[in-house]
Amino acid sequence: MANVIRLESIDESALDVYARLTEAQIRNRLEPEKGVFIAESPKVIRLALDAGYEPVSFLMEQKHIEGDAKELLARCDGVPVYTGARELLASLTGYALTRGVLCAMRRKPTAAPETVLNGARLVAVLEGVTDATNLGAIIRSAAALNVDAILFSPDCCDPLNRRAVRVSMGTVFQVPWTVLSDPIDASVKRLRALGFQTAAMALSDDSVPLDDPVLKACEKLAVVLGTEGDGLRPESIAACDYTVRIPMGHGVDSLNVAAAAAVAFWELRRSVEKHGFSTERFSDPA
Repeated sequence: MANVIRLESIDESALDVYARLTEAQIRNRLEPEKGVFIAESPKVIRLALDAGYEPVSFLMEQKHIEGDAKELLARCDGVPVYTGARELLASLTGYALTRGVLCAMRRKPTAAPETVLNGARLVAVLEGVTDATNLGAIIRSAAALNVDAILFSPDCCDPLNRRAVRVSMGTVFQVPWTVLSDPIDASVKRLRALGFQTAAMALSDDSVPLDDPVLKACEKLAVVLGTEGDGLRPESIAACDYTVRIPMGHGVDSLNVAAAAAVAFWELRRSVEKHGFSTERFSDPA
């Protein structure tokens, strides 16, 4: 049975996580397993629950308790459900809850790269992607285009940032991922030891086009993409086996990193599939 708590004010400390704590505070960088994140909308929350994330509390309008959130709450017996008037909740969050349902959930311990990469053939490696919208879009493309895993550099946006989770449409709970402890150039050596060849997406005189046959010959490939403004660091490019460009017309020299990632995933997944390896390591349980 749902543990419904009707709010008369927004002063309860249990509500801090929804509005009064910063992303860094709720993330708890030093001990991620003690931190939390916020999932929005019934679909996204369902995917998080399916992936084994533990709910801490819910925040929603009264109408959703017997409506959109009914099935979710049936799975979360005893978890506090904070509810109140629409105006009261908007004064807490700073916006109307158009998606209806928020859920604070516990983080999981960070997985080792070797665990995430077990059985993987096509992976994405992101360096310094700090925009949550771009990060969420890349995760969604990775899921849609059967990328096996994603590795994030330490200076990337938090994959469980509220906006990143929302933009990913919950696919962040479906694609295996982890945050690296080392810079990308050091991590490339680790990937090479696991049998991966690495392709840095960057503009340079020695770059090869995305459809180059040399990439199609790679049985295990890591696609390395850089930050929105400056791209990959020179050290990261130098550490990779190949530098790769997307052929473009009309004098356009580059794409937004999220768009470039989608194009690269689409083209390079066909190379992996050509070798007879399935990249279906996860699925939407819907």
